[in-house]
Amino acid sequence: MDQLVNFISLLPAPMRDPVLFAVPFFLVLLTIEWTAVRKLEHTGAQPGARPGAQSGEESGRPATGAYLGPDARASILMGLVSIVTMGAWKFLGLLGYAALYAYVAPWHLSARHWYTWVIALVGVDLLFYAYHRIAHRVRLIWATHQAHHSSRYFNFATALRQKWNNSGELIMWMPLPLLGVPPWMVFASFSISLVYQFWIHTERIGTLPRAVEFVFNTPSHHRVHHGMDPQYLDRNYGGILIIWDRIFGTFQPELFRPHYGLTKPVHTFNIWKLQTHEYVAIARDVRAAKSWRERLGYIFGPPGWQPAVKADPAATDPATNIAAGTAH
Repeated sequence: MDQLVNFISLLPAPMRDPVLFAVPFFLVLLTIEWTAVRKLEHTGAQPGARPGAQSGEESGRPATGAYLGPDARASILMGLVSIVTMGAWKFLGLLGYAALYAYVAPWHLSARHWYTWVIALVGVDLLFYAYHRIAHRVRLIWATHQAHHSSRYFNFATALRQKWNNSGELIMWMPLPLLGVPPWMVFASFSISLVYQFWIHTERIGTLPRAVEFVFNTPSHHRVHHGMDPQYLDRNYGGILIIWDRIFGTFQPELFRPHYGLTKPVHTFNIWKLQTHEYVAIARDVRAAKSWRERLGYIFGPPGWQPAVKADPAATDPATNIAAGTAH
């Protein structure tokens, strides 16, 4: 074990990232799913893998497990770019984490001990839940995260549709190096979480055994998270574990096939616009705001926030209403 830890610690930081090693497997699984979908389309078979599944085009939305070439290409391109941007953000994060770990942490946990890995993995997963929940409730952070939700399709390609701004997550993970978790273990744990979350982006896997569904995030749970239906909005934020949603009251079981995508769709496959359009919308709303309260609301309020509409005093004045009625 000591030799393995020493070997890993000698590797350059990018080489420690499990995501890089997993990319070929992502592409293989994506190709298999895409090929299977094409074959099923030709044979007319569309097995319903989850509640409410239907075959063919349903109310103008994609068929179960369908792929669209331009949509999948956009997702894959966003994923490839995210590998580069994530590496840059991790480098910046490493500088800060190293300072916290070396000069502020009251103790240093050793990677040789199994409990350090438990702390790192469970800590990253809990903090991911917290960040993920905030990302859906604070518009400025949602502007970064919404790109992942922008596809009307739900398949392995959608898993690769990643954001390019990881600054929020880096801030959220700061407690871990402060607790003495080695910085490289923080990044390795998050990479493990990303690798895990790839396989839950599919409509081809139904529900799993009850014990698995109770503890872990599964395709059924994550389909709910990507749904824009009122029953599914802002639910199932978990990364690896779904127990955080059960504990904190954000869990929602899958009742019917979700409608995927954003409540306000972005009709483009341009990856730059998919990543930045919400920032542009925030800037436009802030420019049009009439007060600082409105400006802050547009930035830090939940997505879709609007200033309260003040009632017209004339409309609520009984005397005015009577006069108006008489005149009419």
